[in-house]
Amino acid sequence: MFHVKHSRPGSLSFLTERLDDLERQGLRRRPPAAAPTDVLSFCSNDYLGLAARPASSAPSGSGASRLIAGERDEHRRLERAFAAYVGAEDALAFTSGYAANVGVISALAAPGDVIISDALNHASLIDGARLSRARVVVVPHLDLAALAGALREARPARTWVVLESYYSMDADGPDLVQVRELCDDAGAALVVDEAHALGVMGPGGRGRCAEAGVSADVLVGTLGKAFGGQGAFAAGPAVLREWLWNRARSFVFSTGLAPVSAASATRALEHVVEHPELPRRVLTLADRLRAGLIRNGAATIHCPPAASCPGDAPLLLGFGHVVPLVVGDPRRAVRLAALLSDRGVAVQPVRPPTVPSGTARLRLTVTARHSEANVDSAAAAFGDALSALRREEGRN
Repeated sequence: MFHVKHSRPGSLSFLTERLDDLERQGLRRRPPAAAPTDVLSFCSNDYLGLAARPASSAPSGSGASRLIAGERDEHRRLERAFAAYVGAEDALAFTSGYAANVGVISALAAPGDVIISDALNHASLIDGARLSRARVVVVPHLDLAALAGALREARPARTWVVLESYYSMDADGPDLVQVRELCDDAGAALVVDEAHALGVMGPGGRGRCAEAGVSADVLVGTLGKAFGGQGAFAAGPAVLREWLWNRARSFVFSTGLAPVSAASATRALEHVVEHPELPRRVLTLADRLRAGLIRNGAATIHCPPAASCPGDAPLLLGFGHVVPLVVGDPRRAVRLAALLSDRGVAVQPVRPPTVPSGTARLRLTVTARHSEANVDSAAAAFGDALSALRREEGRN
């Protein structure tokens, strides 16, 4: 009989203490229970409601790295389709958005280069920058003056400006026209992660770069959000694809994206192109939700700074299909989410380190599967839950 050799007693006991500390701060995370079918969910990044579509009849796996024996026709069909969709010459598919960003940044930037990174960039962009061993300059979120200053100071080093087109925790994004102009003036390359914008924003859901008429040097898009699948791609000139094929470690040393995932994402893209009303519907519903939250006293748009907001209505942030409400204290965010669950609305609290300290929030995402009645019910439930929370806290 096979016996597992366990680690010596107490070798990981310090983790219990650390978890207890997270518990005290309201930062401990546990796997969520499966939501009942009668609960309205506003947690999913399945923005166009495509994740429940049946899978394509394609092989379930690649069996190897694509450099060795894992190359399949489904991969190239996917890459060419999404490259054409975003107006790029070619693209390379990765197994996840995280793998794409880590692989792209660490393969392009090198010691001696400078990466200028927005302060609220996703962890995958941050980790890719660290792995590149380039010098990283973090600029305040969406601060064009700081970006211009960082670009001046970076000369004459090769410079990469790395940002997201739509920040899903704050529902905001950069002025891409001005960012592109600053990069061109400084001779810097622009890397844009369109993970949360692609499929919803811009003409035909082609993203905020297309909306602004801006061409990024590298555009990263995910397949696991609006396109309801799994994986990601990096698009740009053909030479970019060839370089990443050779040097993006998260691509080279990974089994290729499952052909069934590639085929399903390609089908989803075809569906989006054929149904341009889908992204428009999502954005219209999100505007309705924002108005409903304000009307029901569940949010305010005038509460600077965000960290001072928790005593009153949560601070409503941004624009677009993500609707963040800053609550402040993580324990308060957890409690408000529980009160909403009692009222049939599923929303997850987002806490540090995902967001800055003092800005814990509830993040609602609107999808094409929601109806106007769903959105109105959620707004009313928020108003009722916030009133209940205030009563518990003795605020009214």
